Amino acid sequence: MMRLRSIATLFLLALAAPSAAQAASQLRIGLQDDPDSLDPAQNWTYVGRHVLQSMCDKLVDIDANLNLVPMLATEWHWSDDAKTLTLTLRDHVKFQDGTPFDAAAVKFSLERELTMPGSRRKSEIEVIQSVDATGPLSVTIHLAKPSVPLLAAFADRPGMMVSPKAATEAGAQFAQHPVCVGPYRFVERVVQDHITLERDPDHWRAKDYAFDRIVFVPITDTSVRLTNLRSGQLDLIEQVLPTDMAQVKADKTLQGFEETGLGYSGMTFNVANGAKADNPAGKSAAVRKAISLAIDRDAINQVAFDGRFLAGNQPFPPGSPYYDAAFPVPKRDLAGARAALASAGVGPVTLELIIPTDPVRAQIGQMIQAMLAEAGITVNLVQSEFVTLLDRARRGDFQADLLAWSGRVDPDLNIAPLLGCGAAGNDGHYCSQGLEAALATARATPDPAVRKPAYAKAVAVLQNDLPIVYLYHTLWLYAAKAKLQGFKPLPDGIMRLDGVSMSP
Repeated sequence: MMRLRSIATLFLLALAAPSAAQAASQLRIGLQDDPDSLDPAQNWTYVGRHVLQSMCDKLVDIDANLNLVPMLATEWHWSDDAKTLTLTLRDHVKFQDGTPFDAAAVKFSLERELTMPGSRRKSEIEVIQSVDATGPLSVTIHLAKPSVPLLAAFADRPGMMVSPKAATEAGAQFAQHPVCVGPYRFVERVVQDHITLERDPDHWRAKDYAFDRIVFVPITDTSVRLTNLRSGQLDLIEQVLPTDMAQVKADKTLQGFEETGLGYSGMTFNVANGAKADNPAGKSAAVRKAISLAIDRDAINQVAFDGRFLAGNQPFPPGSPYYDAAFPVPKRDLAGARAALASAGVGPVTLELIIPTDPVRAQIGQMIQAMLAEAGITVNLVQSEFVTLLDRARRGDFQADLLAWSGRVDPDLNIAPLLGCGAAGNDGHYCSQGLEAALATARATPDPAVRKPAYAKAVAVLQNDLPIVYLYHTLWLYAAKAKLQGFKPLPDGIMRLDGVSMSP
């Protein structure tokens, strides 16, 4: 079935291939998955962030050195107690519907994220107590408690501002035709086929964007994405197989890009989200410890990723200043896994593991299945289309899943959105007061000397409870036509198209 779908995808792309006249003004990008909602308040997929980055400017952004830099906010200031954040906004900026971007629009967008049903941003910014438009271009944000990571959150989807007029008129249908401040505005979407954006000539940085149109094409088969790039049907692709990078770099018609990421991949367990949490792995940290010890992370890295990725066991990669060396990446320990399983006293363990449909994660799932079988744990693999998988996880219709988090600049944002009590992204409904206390201490100050020991406490809690068994940390791998100029990947893995062009 996968083979037939891959051939069909290639055929459809061939039919839709741009002419030579179109090529200079249209950029076709291959994505690993089809995004979920294109409403910044509701989106939860990594691939969705690629689309939103070109469509929706944020209050701040990051640079190559992970510094926060101005975007829609030109200046910011924290109060001494880190409970008030004041933003100065960029002047002469308009939304894609022609309405003005101002302090009232920021107040509207943030309050919408906090209150709208289905908002995925609420838990990321719920520390906000109130938002005041203190001038046409001045916003004062009052927090219930100190939270320095809030500004870093504004470098991602929480900082994407939407048109109050468009959002009010569209209501729950806003995702069908989103309107932001951004270099490219929404044109159309055909689910599982393509998303088309067109350049907004009135954008405040319109001159920095060369292409008239951007077309995002979801292709789950990594090899088919690369084949379409080689044949000229695509111009840029993400998530290249590590085993293909040597070939890409040896091909004079192509170029490859690598960038160290901020996130992780791992197994998330349902510990308290409905009836499916009632299973040995969901109820017992000892069983989850057995699972962690039975997995050979180095083998996964070598076989699936050609040794290019980093084995991991924490929310931060081993090179991060917040990685706790007191908990090194464990080597595979079958005896230890069997002992942990015996201590749980749960008898035979069977686990349903949901994995996405792409070949790489299917291979990793099969490796995990074989490894855990040697420890006496039966794993039943269930493949699911990506957005369906996310929906199942949110509803608690899972025992464990294999997913990735693309990572954020502030370490808090690699933990709290996914494991904080009540967080929208906390699919397993894990909740630990010890973790909450450690994160609260770290959020209260920008001082690394205070934050580092607080995150060490957080890591110790996670190592004991194992709501997520962390497996590896990725490199972001891209490939593009040799004629593509100016593309520079950043550590957050999100494609930015300013300064990108195609040579004749």
